[in-house]
Amino acid sequence: MQLKKIPIFIFVLLLFNCFFISPKSYSQSPLPAQKQNQPIVLKNATLHIGDGNTIIENGSVRFENGKITALGESSSVSQEGAKVVDLFGKHIYPSLILANTTLGLKEIDAVRPSVDEAEVGDMNPNIRAISAYNAESDVTTTVRTNGVLIAQATPRGALVAGLSSIVNLDAWNWEDAALKIDDGLHIYMPAYMQQGGWWAAPAEPKKAKEEERNAEIAKIKSLLSEAKAYNQIENPTTKNLKLAAVKGLFDGTMRLYLHAEWAKDIIEGVSFAKEMGVQKVVVVGGYDSWQVAEFLKKNKVPVIVGRTLELPQRTDDDIDAPFKLPYLLQKAGVEYCLNYAGDMETMGARNLPFSAGMAVAFGLTKEQALAAITSKAASILGINERVGTLEVGKDASIVVSEGDILDMTTNKVIHAFIEGREIDLANKQKVLYQKYKTRIENVKE
Repeated sequence: MQLKKIPIFIFVLLLFNCFFISPKSYSQSPLPAQKQNQPIVLKNATLHIGDGNTIIENGSVRFENGKITALGESSSVSQEGAKVVDLFGKHIYPSLILANTTLGLKEIDAVRPSVDEAEVGDMNPNIRAISAYNAESDVTTTVRTNGVLIAQATPRGALVAGLSSIVNLDAWNWEDAALKIDDGLHIYMPAYMQQGGWWAAPAEPKKAKEEERNAEIAKIKSLLSEAKAYNQIENPTTKNLKLAAVKGLFDGTMRLYLHAEWAKDIIEGVSFAKEMGVQKVVVVGGYDSWQVAEFLKKNKVPVIVGRTLELPQRTDDDIDAPFKLPYLLQKAGVEYCLNYAGDMETMGARNLPFSAGMAVAFGLTKEQALAAITSKAASILGINERVGTLEVGKDASIVVSEGDILDMTTNKVIHAFIEGREIDLANKQKVLYQKYKTRIENVKE
């Protein structure tokens, strides 16, 4: 009897299941939390409001139906009818916010079927990251453990990568996860200088081929120009999905995220975006942003700063250049927040609070560094009406840590709430840790 041919994609899927996914791995992922069903009061803790300055000692926060309804000194917050949690000596923070990440779009870097961060081609303004977001990612639960409860799922690509969306990191599916869908378009500015080497030994950048760079910039300008003209037509006879997708760039409801590192690229990219009528531009990366601080301030352009935990990109830069960049922008009055994009960014996203902690060692106060991953991130992403600070009326997306959340030696998250729902902080790595810890203890006996 002749065997039937198995379609190649089914064969690959079977192999992936055999070698990378065990039946137990699904059972190790916690279920999404149920909707808050009674008022909760977290009392007797230190409240870090997240605004860059305010701390309330011996404070309490009350929330119900997913929203903060009261906060302040413990004596001023009613406990009537609420479940009360005494957190004496602990610290309460607003949810940490991770901007510009492939979390939920990539699971295992080395396994191509689990990577869905980029689309084929280099001009994809209508591609939506939210449609590829995996709410059941095992990586997400490991990131939540360090206090990151909100993330901006961001597409990667050559030039125009597509639309990002902001999600809560606890949901059954992408529809439930969505906090803000299609918040902005991501354009990767053709670089004036091309980085060489690799992360452990970066080489001196070399000048890119000018003709190729100019041709790529011309393609981006052409797209924006066509989109602006198309979206001025009230009832177009032919629907153009690519051009219609970015209408929000020109009416201010959507942001243009310009991924650029060098000063020349930042100035050129921001300038032509403004000339095309783009209302809100955000620089992502911005390694040289401190050098063009006055330009950014004048044009009201914020920066999503690249990792502080990395090496300098030029051999003649200060060794601590990435560490002190947030302080330089703070000093110059440029709005900024932090992200953790780069090599192995999905699994490394858990280090976001420690990236902010590094900035404390190089100029920022602890509350300023906290704001860079809470309130400032919320403002830059356009979600500050709902999250970013501990304030009455905002979502009860809250993190409780035994110690300083920015310090890896004291960051120990013991409670986390998303819209008032207390989430399970278990994850696959914790399960495996306990499993093999038991094995070692048995061997010793």
